[in-house]
Amino acid sequence: MRAAPMFARWCDLNGASWCPAGPATVAKFVTDCASLGIETLWPAVQEISKAHVSLGLADPTLGGVAAAAISDVAGVAPPRSWPNERKQRFRSLPYDVQVYLANHEEQRDRAVRRAQNEAAIARQKLRVSERPQTATIEGARINDFKGNEIDVPHNA
Repeated sequence: MRAAPMFARWCDLNGASWCPAGPATVAKFVTDCASLGIETLWPAVQEISKAHVSLGLADPTLGGVAAAAISDVAGVAPPRSWPNERKQRFRSLPYDVQVYLANHEEQRDRAVRRAQNEAAIARQKLRVSERPQTATIEGARINDFKGNEIDVPHNA
């Protein structure tokens, strides 16, 4: 009971077994305590996980209804670049993995956008530098005189 005190107290109040606990019990705990916020709930969920694993029991916090309940409280949005069919799977990942992936993908997206903007600027500068340079003679461009060459005798 010392390993997961918040969860154990909740289990006592709700007539549930804190160890071993099932994923549905963890999901109900998370849902009931959602008002505490993910900053308070996540350490409690980790304590539940550690208590079960240290006793050689299955971790009731991984996947399924428990992960979905944690995801609902946390509200971490799946990466925009992920296909829709994978975004639902994102919700079943542990909260800390969701946070890592979301942040990593956001940084990658920013880097890609920055590289695309830099490439666009470089292409624009290249186009400007490749334009034919035209000088002017008394307001007329030199290109205006092409095709109107004047033969000047070399003796003159």
